[in-house]
Amino acid sequence: MTRGGSEAYNGLVEALREREYPMLKDQIYLDHAGTTLYAKSLVDRFASDMTSNLFGNPHSFSTSSQSTTSRIEDIRLRVLQFFNADPSEFDLVFVANATAGIKLVTEALRGAPAGFNYAYHQTCHTSLIGVREEARNSFCLDDVAMEHWLEHGALPGRVESTQVPVLFAYPAQSNMDGRRFPLEWSSQLRSRNPSSTGKVYTLLDASAYVATSPLDLGDSETAPDFTVLSFYKIFGFPDLGALIVRHQASSALKNRKYFGGGTVDMVVSVKEQWHALKKGLHESLEDGTLPIHNIIALDSSMDVHHRLFGTMNDVSSHTSFLSQRLHDKLSALQHGNGSFICVVYSRKPEYHVGTLGSGPVVAFNIQNDLGAWISLTEFEKLAVLKGFHVRTGGLCNPGGVAAALGLEPWEMKRNISSGFRCGTENDIMGGKPTGVIRASLGAMSTVSDVDRFVDFVNEFYRVEVILETTQLKDAIPPHNLEDLYVRDLMVYPIKSCGGYRIPKGMPWEVRPEGLAWDREWCLVHRGSGQALSQKRHPRMALLRPMINFTTGMLEISFRGVLAKQQPTSISVPLSADPTFFQNTVAAKRMASRVCGEEISAQTYTSATINDFFSNILGVSCALARFPPGGQGKRMRYAKAHLQQHQNVGNRIKHVNPWSFLEIVTPPDSDSETENRKILLSNESPILAINLSSLEVLNQAIVERGGKPVSPEVFRANVVIGASTWKPDSFAYSEDHWSRLKIGQQDFKMLGSCRRCHMVCIDQETAAKGEEPFITLTKTRRFEGKVFFGTHMCHTPSTDSRTREAQYPAIQVGDTVVVDAPS
Repeated sequence: MTRGGSEAYNGLVEALREREYPMLKDQIYLDHAGTTLYAKSLVDRFASDMTSNLFGNPHSFSTSSQSTTSRIEDIRLRVLQFFNADPSEFDLVFVANATAGIKLVTEALRGAPAGFNYAYHQTCHTSLIGVREEARNSFCLDDVAMEHWLEHGALPGRVESTQVPVLFAYPAQSNMDGRRFPLEWSSQLRSRNPSSTGKVYTLLDASAYVATSPLDLGDSETAPDFTVLSFYKIFGFPDLGALIVRHQASSALKNRKYFGGGTVDMVVSVKEQWHALKKGLHESLEDGTLPIHNIIALDSSMDVHHRLFGTMNDVSSHTSFLSQRLHDKLSALQHGNGSFICVVYSRKPEYHVGTLGSGPVVAFNIQNDLGAWISLTEFEKLAVLKGFHVRTGGLCNPGGVAAALGLEPWEMKRNISSGFRCGTENDIMGGKPTGVIRASLGAMSTVSDVDRFVDFVNEFYRVEVILETTQLKDAIPPHNLEDLYVRDLMVYPIKSCGGYRIPKGMPWEVRPEGLAWDREWCLVHRGSGQALSQKRHPRMALLRPMINFTTGMLEISFRGVLAKQQPTSISVPLSADPTFFQNTVAAKRMASRVCGEEISAQTYTSATINDFFSNILGVSCALARFPPGGQGKRMRYAKAHLQQHQNVGNRIKHVNPWSFLEIVTPPDSDSETENRKILLSNESPILAINLSSLEVLNQAIVERGGKPVSPEVFRANVVIGASTWKPDSFAYSEDHWSRLKIGQQDFKMLGSCRRCHMVCIDQETAAKGEEPFITLTKTRRFEGKVFFGTHMCHTPSTDSRTREAQYPAIQVGDTVVVDAPS
């Protein structure tokens, strides 16, 4: 394994980026540890290869089959040579990916007469950790335990038998923070072969390392017994992996029980059960037909990669230069009070004598000027809008993340018991983050990528001014809330689709779950049952509903461009009576997921209805209904609650350069555990926005060179305006409203609405932009989360004798009376 070299930046990369990586236009890709990018000329060359040659299934003797077989064996040899592995000392097994190679080794050792014991380094990827479930005993080793094993030849635990083989696995480079580990561990463990353990085999996960550095297997005596890797980490394409086996360890794979087509010479299945495996190593392990086209693509991949970037030593120098720059710049960022913005977990990627250095990965987290952690989810929302591609979360590296963040096992178990799951928005628990931000570089990365990312972190997360002020009650601006009224009422019958504007003068029923007909339907993916969202399918905004009480139908029209003869509208009955759907729209129960929750909804089976939506959105989906009055999985409850920035008695801690007054007085609160029914809305029965707040927000957007946004992007049910326009007085006053009276109906405020970048989708055109989320990030961010608008619910009248109590309703033009703290 190369230990390093000079860090030389390859400036030629900048010249080829536009030509070879057109998909990077206006994008900054910093997730090369996940997969690197494929070049345009690679795709062109592979396409030419495929259309110029006839490749058949290799399990035959036809000319096309034999041509494929010959080509595969040539490429197998070329890949071994790429890693300087002598084919007389090593064999290469093609697999789907590195994980498949790990499972193949595990499957074989599991078949040994006494099974196997397993040891793994704590920085292993989850795919290596999972091997422990197949072992008789397993041991997770940190650096201290590893040194003890190397020095004394004893694992930190009781091993039942010295006849049981031991598999030791570790990464060449941590996928979490880029730390590198010595290849010599394999030979050191092999040479000791202590009597206290059985024969030791070593499994090296080289996936992260080989992406940007040369792996030298020239000395078979010191090389790992098994090495796994994925080629898409190096070349971007093809999606293929390899298991490189040291011949001296091949006997360990002979115990594998399973066989498939292509790995046996003879199988007897009638009257007797017997088979004869093929003699060659890879011949006996590559079950079924190989992914021949992916293997053939490796030829093009290696040629194009070398032509564009030179040797892997050149790539290593290039990425080392960039990662040092990124590490240094992020580490140097400071708030106005001198505290550091980034907590960097990766070692500085420089080489010293006797060390392996670190790969081109920088793992870090962000803190505000008071030391509070910034939410990973909120960071990623903003990064997506600004065109940055990074990875956040646990990175499938539980040991590395736990060590970096100081997470004890009981804390991780507590987090899962408290509702944390991979991908959930609640990513700061017990005062600690649950994951990290990872920026990783590749052969086609540039200085501009690094500098623009650092500028992005500095622009949006550096707090310049420290403002210690008086008590909050003295800081709240005066306001007069006597002339507020309902300017618009909106319902969104189909979740994430366009809204229906309630006509002026039409009283609209308020139900316990919200406004009548709001979010009662949704579109679900036919395969997964997951509810579709505008965030992934912006064209949903152009699906406009109209509630026709005369015909009793929900009429949906599409306002975008469709292919000729494709229907632009469709109607479904408002009635949920099953007999109403007979012979036309039959419904059945299906487990669906909305906002991560499993629900039981009625799914329409009409091909006419479902094809209408599927053709427009380009995804196979079905219309589903979640009518009021359900129980169990047919009912959901509000999650909205008062936010930290709404707590009574807070002081104004800090203001960033774009912010208005950030800390406000909260409404009084009932127990947040009170169950309030909702249908398919995200968090609460009703969402309201204040037009005065929008006016001030738009002023900030315009000052930054942007265009004002419409109220529709916030998808509120109730839009509140002022007869006398006083944005300076009314702006964000909703943050400290306690209750509202709209017309004759009472409402309770439930807390501010947390926002994602769905607000950046123009509801008229379905086009995505950056605003208003970017400006909201600078003006309305509290505890790392972005807020605009307020949640509320209806408070039924205690006097059931009135018409207003029997049929609660509000309408456009109703007076809004605010109950706010004095």
